[in-house]
Amino acid sequence: MITIHTLASGSEGNAALVRAGDIHILVDAGISARRIETALDALGRPARELSAIFITHTHSDHTAGLRILVKHTGAPVFASPAVCAALLRQIPEIGRLLRPMCPGDTHRFGPLAVTAFATSHDAAGSMDYRFDSGGSSAGILTDTGYVPLDAERALAGVELLLLESNHDVERLRSGPYPYPLKQRILSDRGHLSNDAAAEFACRMARNGTRQFVLVHLSRENNTPARALDTVGCALRCGGYEASVTVAPRGECSEGYIAEGMPCRK
Repeated sequence: MITIHTLASGSEGNAALVRAGDIHILVDAGISARRIETALDALGRPARELSAIFITHTHSDHTAGLRILVKHTGAPVFASPAVCAALLRQIPEIGRLLRPMCPGDTHRFGPLAVTAFATSHDAAGSMDYRFDSGGSSAGILTDTGYVPLDAERALAGVELLLLESNHDVERLRSGPYPYPLKQRILSDRGHLSNDAAAEFACRMARNGTRQFVLVHLSRENNTPARALDTVGCALRCGGYEASVTVAPRGECSEGYIAEGMPCRK
């Protein structure tokens, strides 16, 4: 069984705890170390017991708490070579903890296997991750302007997917953001829209995914109701029995669980 708790999800900061048995992995540290440690303590998994930290990319909403956090835990930090190089420049003392891994690499922690795959974002070496333990599987796909073929292949068949549903396109286009920022978000190196998330969710449901958690919603350019309606309607229209929820923006979520049960259509 794999359990994932988001500790925060949105443009203001992102972090998630992935658990499989006695293995506890933090994915991203985009909120303060104090908030991360408080959330981990509340979950009964203090920071000093982390098996590893995985970083998706170097934007501050994914790394803001890392400098302080690594002082409180000896957990290794996994990321792409480009991200490791950037982190070493930003946090020199992290060097002994860095463990570079490339897209397609898999690292095992006891029963839990973590596989990296590349995403398309305006940050060098951006990656996301798939998790497998026994017959259970889960994945995280966020901060990508589109879904690369290798990412789709890497995620095929996961039971549980944390999926970016960042913005409603029309709300973004008519909103207050400067034009260059709008173009960045809408580009192939930006973020997935509700419509793009819905299209991909249907392809994933066809291949066995039965639980979706929508993450990284923009406060200004989206709402939980819009994201849920867009993705949920697409899945229902496709005839897929899959649950869809939205991760809370600023607090620890419930546990999202992958138990290895097949999807039904």
